[in-house]
Amino acid sequence: MMILVLLCTYTLLQSNAPQDYKQLREKMVIEQLEARGIHHDATLQAMRQIERHLFVPSPYQSYAYEDRPLPIGFRQTISQPFIVASMTQMLDLSKDDRVLEIGTGSGYQAAVLAEIVAQVYTIEIVKELAERTKKLLRQLNYNNIEVVIGDGYQGLRSAAPFDAIIVTAAPEKIPEPLVEQLKDGGKMIIPIGPTKGMQTLKLLKKKKGKLVVQDLMHVRFVPFTRKK
Repeated sequence: MMILVLLCTYTLLQSNAPQDYKQLREKMVIEQLEARGIHHDATLQAMRQIERHLFVPSPYQSYAYEDRPLPIGFRQTISQPFIVASMTQMLDLSKDDRVLEIGTGSGYQAAVLAEIVAQVYTIEIVKELAERTKKLLRQLNYNNIEVVIGDGYQGLRSAAPFDAIIVTAAPEKIPEPLVEQLKDGGKMIIPIGPTKGMQTLKLLKKKKGKLVVQDLMHVRFVPFTRKK
């Protein structure tokens, strides 16, 4: 009986060992992303490469490659892999792009973007979370990510205009400052809807100063937080 217990314990420890994470990432890409229509090569490559478990608190690292959001503290979450990949793919990014992200969170979405584009600016309103994430991204050598603490509703005029904007929290309407800071020909992806309940993920394209809006899917994001 003791031998059986030891064997079971060893098997459990092995299943959560760091050397298994690469295999879990590959499984995530094949079963959660490619099987559901994600085909953008740069997005798939980024999500194969980035160690997602490093972007969640240690109690949740064994769940990092599952198809679900996870808590990251401060009443915030990291989105499920499919949503991260879908939002990235919809922007159709290229290597010379400059991207603004609203809602840094754990930094995972910013890292995915940074593997694809030249520069990522990301704004987080929760100071403690922003500082923690900034430290992590620095440790991981993401020199093309700039973390800014502030109210994302106002965007980042000092670095505008942007080729693309991605919003990872849900306002009830599209923030006008973000529209103004989007390049002509640029794209924005953003969830819009009530704080409680389902929201609609929308893709916005700016053409000659006007917006073309496409509804993509129903989603559920944390509320868009503003400074009081």
